[in-house]
Amino acid sequence: MIATERLLLRVPEPRDRAALHAMWADPLVMADLGPIKDEAASDATIAKHDGYRHEGLGFRVVERRSDGAMIGFCGLKRGESHLAIHGELEAGWTVASPFWGQGYAYEAMAAMLDWGWANTADARIVAITSARNVKSQRLMEKLGMARLPDGDYESASYPPGDPLRASVTFAISRP
Repeated sequence: MIATERLLLRVPEPRDRAALHAMWADPLVMADLGPIKDEAASDATIAKHDGYRHEGLGFRVVERRSDGAMIGFCGLKRGESHLAIHGELEAGWTVASPFWGQGYAYEAMAAMLDWGWANTADARIVAITSARNVKSQRLMEKLGMARLPDGDYESASYPPGDPLRASVTFAISRP
């Protein structure tokens, strides 16, 4: 578990399923991330991240310390095989819409970057998002990441013509 001033970052537990399902089924949350997820797709996402735990990776539930509210899902994982960042340490986050604009994503991801530097030997940490996801790009910059000039690509995860297909890559080098 990782603790910050306001948050706990921990491995998902069965009690988190309903809140994670609700977050991923919210059209506001998923507008720049991809299609909304049903329960089966949400469970598959949780299971996928459990597959990274052997390395200490996999996204974690973001829990607010003051009241135990599950407010998001964030962390580090290995870039998937179909991406140019295959095998690299990849950062990512999702925050439930009622908790937007309160600095939680920055606080959680700053803690995850610190954890990554302390617990891996990777030379850099990358993050990807759709080119239209300006909010995530701003957070990447606030975290000290820079857009890679050769990191723009068309994501095969989306069909041609999908507005989420155009994607960008940001990175931060080990301090």
